[in-house]
Amino acid sequence: MRLLNILSILLIATTVSANQLLADSFSDNVVYFDTPMKEDEPKLKDMWDGLWPFQGINTFAHLEHDKCLLDPALEYDIGIIGVPFDTATSYRPGARFGPRAIRAASQRQTSLRGYNQRADFNPYTSWAKILDCGDIPVTPMDNSLAFKQMNKGFEELIARRNSKNSTSTPPRYVILGGDHSVLLPHLRALHEIYGKINILHFDAHLDTWGPDKYPSFWHSKQAELNHGSMLWKANKEGLTSQTNVHAGVRTKLSGIQDYVDDDDQNFTRITADDIWIKGVQYVVDKILDTIPQDTPTYLSVDIDVLDPAFGSGTGTQEPGGWLPRELIYILRSIENLSIVGADIVEVSPAFDTAEITATNGAQVVFEVLTSMVKKGSLAHLVKNNNPKDLLEIKSNNDAKSTQYLDKQEINKLIETKLKEFEEIKFNLLSEIEQLKSTQ
Repeated sequence: MRLLNILSILLIATTVSANQLLADSFSDNVVYFDTPMKEDEPKLKDMWDGLWPFQGINTFAHLEHDKCLLDPALEYDIGIIGVPFDTATSYRPGARFGPRAIRAASQRQTSLRGYNQRADFNPYTSWAKILDCGDIPVTPMDNSLAFKQMNKGFEELIARRNSKNSTSTPPRYVILGGDHSVLLPHLRALHEIYGKINILHFDAHLDTWGPDKYPSFWHSKQAELNHGSMLWKANKEGLTSQTNVHAGVRTKLSGIQDYVDDDDQNFTRITADDIWIKGVQYVVDKILDTIPQDTPTYLSVDIDVLDPAFGSGTGTQEPGGWLPRELIYILRSIENLSIVGADIVEVSPAFDTAEITATNGAQVVFEVLTSMVKKGSLAHLVKNNNPKDLLEIKSNNDAKSTQYLDKQEINKLIETKLKEFEEIKFNLLSEIEQLKSTQ
């Protein structure tokens, strides 16, 4: 009797096991002779598109990727654009690898887990289509040519594009730098659309230094532009408003005149010490009291605003910086500003430790994207939604040679021609004087 019970149990167990194995159509360890077909077979996308965050190609936050400069017909509202340029740095180079590092560090961000609890908002699943637009090709061999490439790139991306959800506003962009000088070409293109731009500048340094702050016997026009002078240049070109803010500054100065020059460029300074002496809310209030909410604002974050403990991977470290949580809190607290463009710059992964700097950079992008999308359309701020096409200039020497120049380049060309004229005039007058002396 006992033997019969044991045999019955074994038979039942074998039957159950066989049924389970028969139902398991994906087992690697069983050979089947008769597996019933499922009514709903899995699709290839169901089977092979569910990547873990550490898998796949490194686009920012696993966003759809395209080379936006190659396809003017692409439709999107916000673009992530890399600008891998760092040959305007004054100390440690390496930020050309910043876009790649920030993208890699952003891989834990996905639309499935993109809900920002501080903002009660998910930028990846809202009205805006966000696209990783790749990089602007920038030469490391010739800074003059590099800035021409960046100027043309942002002009194309902003002046001649409409966003997916608006026929009157261009897409907005978050730059992955690159050194801080990449801000200037972006501002030039934005100015064509929105007029004068407020600058909200998170940085350990002023970046309003003129060329005289970099004295050298060897000088050129190109040497006037570096990652510490681009805001000075923007002011000289009339791109910036009278309501601008530096936040987190703690730089060493060449003298008190640096602050005088900074005042002349209409900047309000919030020091790194203010955040722990006066409190984080003081910083937030100071920013919002200075920059009008319904005016076009450019948000620029140099990763060296953070203390080197949290941002070792950068070109010009300054001790005594902010904590990441402080920067994140401030970014969330100013979400009502009208951000028409933004950047995260000076991430230099060769000096980074355990990807900390790049991860903080990726978090900054997430916070800025959240604010941009949550704010909604900024169509009412557009002053010129039909910017002039590039002017066609044909050379008199070669009818087949055609160049396309923007307004700034035309002014430079006129200036060059006038100098050439003065030189020719001087030479001719000298020859005339020589002829007169021989009479």
